[in-house]
Amino acid sequence: MTDIPFLSAVQLKRKLDNKLIGCLELCDLYIDRITELDDETNAVVVRDFDRARLAAKEADNTAVDQRGPVHGLPLTIKEAFNVAGLPTTWGLPPFKDMLVAEDATVVKKYKEAGAIFLGKTNVPVNLGDFQSYNPIYGTTNNPWDLKRTPGGSSGGAAVAMAAGYSALETGSDIGGSIRNPAHYCGVYGHKPTWGVVPPQGHALPRVLAAPDIAVCGPLARSAEDLKLAMEVISGPEVLNAEGWKLDLPAPRKKSLKEFKVVVWSNDAMSPVDDAIESRVLSLAKLLEQKGAMVSYTARPAIDLGRAHRTYMGLMHSIMGAGADPKTYKASKAYAASLDPKDLSDMAVMTRAMVLSHREWLRINNFREKMRYACNAFFNEWDIILCPQMATTAFEHDHINMSQRMIQVNGEKQPYFQQVYWSGFAIASYLPSTVFPTGPAADGLPIGLQAIAGAYQDYTSIEFARLVAEEIGGYTIPNRYL
Repeated sequence: MTDIPFLSAVQLKRKLDNKLIGCLELCDLYIDRITELDDETNAVVVRDFDRARLAAKEADNTAVDQRGPVHGLPLTIKEAFNVAGLPTTWGLPPFKDMLVAEDATVVKKYKEAGAIFLGKTNVPVNLGDFQSYNPIYGTTNNPWDLKRTPGGSSGGAAVAMAAGYSALETGSDIGGSIRNPAHYCGVYGHKPTWGVVPPQGHALPRVLAAPDIAVCGPLARSAEDLKLAMEVISGPEVLNAEGWKLDLPAPRKKSLKEFKVVVWSNDAMSPVDDAIESRVLSLAKLLEQKGAMVSYTARPAIDLGRAHRTYMGLMHSIMGAGADPKTYKASKAYAASLDPKDLSDMAVMTRAMVLSHREWLRINNFREKMRYACNAFFNEWDIILCPQMATTAFEHDHINMSQRMIQVNGEKQPYFQQVYWSGFAIASYLPSTVFPTGPAADGLPIGLQAIAGAYQDYTSIEFARLVAEEIGGYTIPNRYL
């Protein structure tokens, strides 16, 4: 039984269907594991064990031929999603005791497909950090090294997968919030094409409109599980369901030798650690050996610097939308004082916090130019292979965000500079799959990013699956061996 918590969701579902394990038995196994081990990782911060056990008992009584694709699987989910009867706080104390009445659309889809929810996993305050800590639930620790961050904002979700606390997870991503925790914790994460997974109910109370560029998507212990999850949760948004149908195409290629891959191993706009760049290049060499067509120079036909500024403008206009009047006024004054030629990240972020609609439309117009350029690019190429973050997981750092730095090859870099690697896929609405490639010399996981063309979600997921056949995939953190 010791290996069962770490099996993939697909493997667990097979065991359930073949009655090699019962739904309640599996549910209790994960409950016991969370109860015994999660004090040190602090990932599953909202626990719903009593209702989970009742649902599992009922699931055991369902005939196999009437079971949905995730029937009987015990899941956890990012705290930012509504689960009826539980709080949704985003780490903000004013919402601590407010219980929601209705499930998020993604939660409904999972339940309709037979899933059982054990609880919710930790996040940073307002989902705005590469670390997952807040004044309500405390700090979540990386199971590979408890002194280090698991990532954010889906940090608890990645830990739940890495530590074997549940069968499947779902997070959200506007700045790498699915993908950077997957990288830091050595699991799989998929940022879908924008609009493919309905976001309703991934929100604070009274918020109905979904923000631009943000997406919801799965984290898992295998690429096959990402595909399973996408098949369950993808589809039209609630208001579009009457006349809108999703039909994601099958993977473009069936073997690594068929893929056309662009390698983007480093960039002056966000330099990465030597260990990260080396891992990209070593995988590129393997792809060449397998017969794949590989280019180290091809890029979409756009100004990549302006593309990054476009992403920063779009993201921070969203992040700043909820600012209180005092903060908004201060940001507006500071933005007005900036030299118009100042294109530093801080200047771009500050202006974005107070964008007029007129200015936003200009940024959005360039974003459409990016999308057209990417459409042409991915008519020729299948995958962009690149880093996800600049380093492996760093030690907890809870000082003021404006003062935080990271060490890259011994030199200090701005903390948020590394969103460069997340932002291209986000702003262009592209799917991106992060997959584990094994540890660095420091023993911490390295995940790489496979970006595909719009709506080619199953192509990037299949690429990750095929890579795992060659180099291996998820591995159990040493502390659980």
